[in-house]
Amino acid sequence: MKTIAYKFVKWEVSPLGTLKNAKAYILKKKVINSLPLSKEEKDWLVRQLISNIYFNKAIPLMGYAFDFSIILKTYLVKQHDSWHEYYAPNKTSLRNNLYGRIQKIVEIT
Repeated sequence: MKTIAYKFVKWEVSPLGTLKNAKAYILKKKVINSLPLSKEEKDWLVRQLISNIYFNKAIPLMGYAFDFSIILKTYLVKQHDSWHEYYAPNKTSLRNNLYGRIQKIVEIT
């Protein structure tokens, strides 16, 4: 069985089962079961990845990290004459969540 999330803090946290209604938990279950994510779910995932400060490819929630690296691609984005690295399931969801003028998006394979 594939892992839904892993504990990344040293202190005690509630059991993972208590997070079954969390969006990150639900999306990770879909990814594990190879079910497609909707456009809204992909946009939400990218928004969470861009805004969190702990991980590049995972979403932290209540002491657990939900790792989505199996569906994420690496992109270099040129904005304001500088390059930044992002992780997203596709270019469209990344573009939907970046603000300002995007000069170029390149997928790194």
